[in-house]
Amino acid sequence: MRKSLQTALLAAFVLTGFGTTSIFAADTHKPAATQDAPNSNGFHLPPFPADAQVSQSTTVDGKTLKYTVTVGSLPVRDEKGEITGEVVFTAYRMPGKDRPVTFALNGGPGASSVYLNFGAIGPKKVNFGVEGDTPSAPATLRDNPGTWLGFTDLVFIDPVGTGYSRALVDDKEATKQFYSTDSDIKYLSRIVYDWLVKNGRMTSRKYLVGESYGGFRGPRITDYLQTQLGVAMNGVVLLSPYLDPTASDDENVSPLPWMLTLPSIAAAHLEREHKLTPETMASIVEYTRGEYASDLMRGRSDLQATDRVVNKVTALTGLDPLFVKRSGGRLETQAYLREVYRAEGRLGSRYDSNVTAWDPFPYAPHQQTGDPILNGIIAPTTSAMVNFVTQTVGWKFEGRYNALSYAVNKLWHEDDDARQGSVSQLREAVANDPGLRVLIAHGWDDLSCPFMASVLIVDQMPAMGDPTRVQVKNYPGGHMFYARADSQAALTADVRVLYGVK
Repeated sequence: MRKSLQTALLAAFVLTGFGTTSIFAADTHKPAATQDAPNSNGFHLPPFPADAQVSQSTTVDGKTLKYTVTVGSLPVRDEKGEITGEVVFTAYRMPGKDRPVTFALNGGPGASSVYLNFGAIGPKKVNFGVEGDTPSAPATLRDNPGTWLGFTDLVFIDPVGTGYSRALVDDKEATKQFYSTDSDIKYLSRIVYDWLVKNGRMTSRKYLVGESYGGFRGPRITDYLQTQLGVAMNGVVLLSPYLDPTASDDENVSPLPWMLTLPSIAAAHLEREHKLTPETMASIVEYTRGEYASDLMRGRSDLQATDRVVNKVTALTGLDPLFVKRSGGRLETQAYLREVYRAEGRLGSRYDSNVTAWDPFPYAPHQQTGDPILNGIIAPTTSAMVNFVTQTVGWKFEGRYNALSYAVNKLWHEDDDARQGSVSQLREAVANDPGLRVLIAHGWDDLSCPFMASVLIVDQMPAMGDPTRVQVKNYPGGHMFYARADSQAALTADVRVLYGVK
């Protein structure tokens, strides 16, 4: 149940602290770096090529959207002005006056932005993340009916160590400058600032979207941009965000860890029974934060409380009553994901428990293989992105593309306040700007960043004038619920309301 901050997904500045800064390249026709750059293995790679762009189109609801896609890089400098890293971005822009711009970040730490780009909101889409998808299927891009490009330009940012972005210093210095909580927020915020300046978009309406650990980044970047760099976001969208790392701690005393996951497990059961609706989930949410929490707190002081919990949890989840009884009605995530499909010899994914894969070690005492979704998404997203960048756009680079970097995740360092999460920054950003609106979006089935955490977090926030400025919306599916067409369409409709477009 308990998990560290850096495993949230692996499972999407005024310069202080480490002094990490970033400036944009003065000449976009020249590479940002002028000499060979060392990679983490000590070998040298050629400089990044100049920014490249190509014109494309996509069709949404019978309407053709013509746009320009640019792949390029921005340097990161230290306090001495030396380039210590290079951040690669993919930007989609359409002609038109007063178009807003949206910056997109995934999580990990260690994930590139390809999942939001080719899964959720970019103009093209590749299949991944739902039951039946296979890594060896053709990584063919197709028009994305749920793209946001019709109402906002899009800039996808790959943090250092992900995608093609890279550190130009050794691992120890890279951990200090890039792979730690505070420096990550500062240099990424400066990248947003630099892109706006470089492209003359400081007066545009601005939005930020973050997924998973990108949802942890979202409030902190928004707050830092507001208060340190003087850039205000008009809206923030947090997809399956990891806002409070401590919520799943203290499972020996607090009912909270079990409260967060029970509704998602019940939602998965309802979906398998074809009974999942917001109405059915409403009663489960109320039970979870009412009688369930109360009975768990009673413990052995009320022997009938445990029986009530076991009977109700069994009914809500469809699990073997003996398994639920031995768990005390407290369903540990990985144990549940093995148990629910054990008879079929399959495993469920913590990112969507109704997406499964064969268990290659069914008799082992613990799960011995990776997560079904994570094992299946790296191949299609990597193949699609590398071909798109190097062949379609023509940004010719031979370095490795990291859709999901376990090396970055392993090097990640949590600063002292990392365990405090991003709820304080979310509250402060909303308080600072009465015009800021926030949409927090989850899939019902997600056990990595369960929706119940955001429900409880927002319910405890002061209204600050208009309680609708911060909303939680839930959709069928899991961590990447947008992989389902209906859920993606519903999300896009809700986001259009946030942006104020019809």
